[in-house]
Amino acid sequence: MKENKNDNIEENDNIEESEVEENEASESSENETKEESSKEKEIEDMKLFGAKLKNENEKLKNELDAMKEKVLRITAEYENYRKRTVKEKEGIYTDACSDVINEMLPTLDNLERAVATEGSVEDLKKGIDMTIRQFKGALTKLGVEEIPGEGQFDPNVHNAVMHIEDENYGENEIVEVLQKGYKRQDKVLRHSMVKVAN
Repeated sequence: MKENKNDNIEENDNIEESEVEENEASESSENETKEESSKEKEIEDMKLFGAKLKNENEKLKNELDAMKEKVLRITAEYENYRKRTVKEKEGIYTDACSDVINEMLPTLDNLERAVATEGSVEDLKKGIDMTIRQFKGALTKLGVEEIPGEGQFDPNVHNAVMHIEDENYGENEIVEVLQKGYKRQDKVLRHSMVKVAN
């Protein structure tokens, strides 16, 4: 009976060892399954993250391409604007010169006629006076006016080239105009050259 008991104990120990081994194998299998599941989940997460990064990268690339295109378009528009502006400025200058020349040409025609004709000094003087009036009329049409040559010296429109001391004149009074000055609106085209007293 003692042997039987020992056999039973041994058998029980064998069963317990077998169960422990099965439990360990089962736990090991479960752990491996959990690890595989965890790795699969990580892989799946990485794939999703990679896809998300790829989408963001694609989106940023599209935005960059759109910005490059926009910059190119703006650069081309600016270049066209610059060329057009230069051309317009040249056109304005050419038109302005043409207007001035067209106003002056009749005066030149009259001066050439005066030189070609024969006559007395009085006739020539009369012709020159008419030509001067015509020239001044052309200047008036262009908005050019003579700067007054009397009164007080104004450095904005006069250029004092001589200075005299004379009790008959006031301080900084213009005595003589040596060369007439002209202005158009507020812009001085040529300062009057004057002699100033005191």
